[in-house]
Amino acid sequence: MTAPERRADLLIQGGTAMTPNGREGIDIACRDGKIVGLGDLRAWTAAETFDARGLHILPGVIDSQVHFREPGLTHKEDIESGTRGAVLGGVTGVFEMPNTNPLTLTAADLNAKLASAAHSAWCEHAFYIGGSAVNAEHLAELENLPGCSGVKVFMGSSFGDLLADDDGVLERILRSGQRRVAIHAEDEARLKERKEIAQSSGAVRDHPVWRDVESALKATRRIVALGQKTGRLLHILHISSAEEMRFLAGHKQRVTVEALPHHLTLSAPECYERLGTLAQMNPPVRDAAHQAALWEGVRDGTVDVLGSDHAPHTLEEKAQPYPQSPSGMTGVQTLLPIMLEHVHQGRLSLERLVDLTSAGQARIFGIAGKGRIALGYDADFSVVDLQAERRIENRWIASRANWTPYDGMTVHGWPIATLIRGRVVMRDDTLMGKPAGRPMAFWGVRPHR
Repeated sequence: MTAPERRADLLIQGGTAMTPNGREGIDIACRDGKIVGLGDLRAWTAAETFDARGLHILPGVIDSQVHFREPGLTHKEDIESGTRGAVLGGVTGVFEMPNTNPLTLTAADLNAKLASAAHSAWCEHAFYIGGSAVNAEHLAELENLPGCSGVKVFMGSSFGDLLADDDGVLERILRSGQRRVAIHAEDEARLKERKEIAQSSGAVRDHPVWRDVESALKATRRIVALGQKTGRLLHILHISSAEEMRFLAGHKQRVTVEALPHHLTLSAPECYERLGTLAQMNPPVRDAAHQAALWEGVRDGTVDVLGSDHAPHTLEEKAQPYPQSPSGMTGVQTLLPIMLEHVHQGRLSLERLVDLTSAGQARIFGIAGKGRIALGYDADFSVVDLQAERRIENRWIASRANWTPYDGMTVHGWPIATLIRGRVVMRDDTLMGKPAGRPMAFWGVRPHR
């Protein structure tokens, strides 16, 4: 190795890195936004050093399901506040959903979001195109636009052109394109039939009664059958029930599975009694037996990734009488702290957490250059202190919604720093510099310029 190669822009020293080999006490050299050295790098010189003694360095956490509400609903959230919360929580990249106003259904819609993010996003980002009857024949082109994370389909819990609850429409969507399609699987017809349960009750504790397991399982079975018919790869979002998890375990050749920290942490009826409509989300938080099945899916590998499904609404909106109250809760900023608490409690290993929050996303979505600490990869890191004991509070939350369902919860393990392309963007709960996040690149898709 020649002398110029031993120069770095940033040298991370003394930490424990979570590499493909496991936990390694090594130094990391970063230059021009990439990882250029790993090992004992005491002979290297660097413009900047980062003392990581006592800390664990994770590949940058990627949250592959967030709703940032821009454009159209920015009183709840916008790209700046959403990505600010992400980096404060140790998240280095996000996939944002298409249910904004206007909906993200065209190239112009996508490019408008990318233009907004160019000057306001703190972290790396990509945006889903919504799969719809109005754009089904164009999705093969749309999904390969730079900055697009793929196609998202709402079988339920949506409205207007974004709702795709007809099997004919769904088949047209799945036959257009090749990238993995993300699915919100709730059966819209069954939800409509059963809405009277919620309306007559007026009690949020009946949210999982209205939106029952059969509503989710029926939609999941339908879309998996259509995926088999069309040969399309699927990614089923926010699995909430034991029945779905058992079913999906038998279809892993073409189907990947997401679980949420909310479903792994909160359980009915306690969460509804304590939080009221703040615990309301779709699909619902269910009882402890379903939660146990989700954890079994994490342990046996049925679950491929964790996403937050960050979906903020204001406290005033959430205070409306149920079921007029909107479903959704904040989550991107608390994803890593909540899951580090589960690591502390022994429910999963740190290695498995890395697989669920970075390596898994890169693998199943084909994210180029991210998801592992390895030579040539982007220098994205979530640096955590496993010994830190902190209290999650609403005042820490950057979201415009200004609340979290975990307010008052003590956790063990905390994001100490967020590094993106070799640049420290957050350290010790303090933002550094200005928003400079870039669009993510995907294998086989022309990168954004």
